[in-house]
Amino acid sequence: MENKNIEQENDINDTTAAEEMAETVEVAEEETKKSDKTEKKKVKELEKRLSECEAALEERTQECAETTDKYLRMMAEYDNFRKRSAKEKESIYADAYADALKSILPIIDNLEKAAEYKDAEKVSKGVEMILKSAADALTKMGVVSFGERGEQFDPNRHNAVMHVEDESLEEGVIVDVFQKGYAKGDRILRYAMVTVAN
Repeated sequence: MENKNIEQENDINDTTAAEEMAETVEVAEEETKKSDKTEKKKVKELEKRLSECEAALEERTQECAETTDKYLRMMAEYDNFRKRSAKEKESIYADAYADALKSILPIIDNLEKAAEYKDAEKVSKGVEMILKSAADALTKMGVVSFGERGEQFDPNRHNAVMHVEDESLEEGVIVDVFQKGYAKGDRILRYAMVTVAN
């Protein structure tokens, strides 16, 4: 009987162990299913984030390519502008130089005509014509003369080379002019060389 009891106890223990094992297997399977679902969910989230990151990277790469293209175009335009400006500057200088020389050519023509005459009166008349054509040429170029007798001395425009004491004249009045001064706009081309009263 004891054997029977022991066998019954062993059967009960085996059954209990089997039941416990079955329960453990079921719990393990459920946990595995839950874990698989969680893993699948995490994988889907990671795949979604990866595709978003790839899309953002593609967008940034496109923006970078566009910016680089704009930069290269701007540099090319600047280089072309710099070259064009240099050519224009050279051209403007050459044109201005040619225009100035064209204005002087009539003066040379009048000097050649005056050189042909031996009569003092005709030579004097020729010199007057030359002075008039020179003044006209300067006027066309926008050059004005200054430094006349009776003007007030201005150290920004006049160069006083002598001073005279004369009580009949006001102080700082130009008494004599050795060389006229010339200016174009605000730029002084030559200062007037004058004598000033003290």
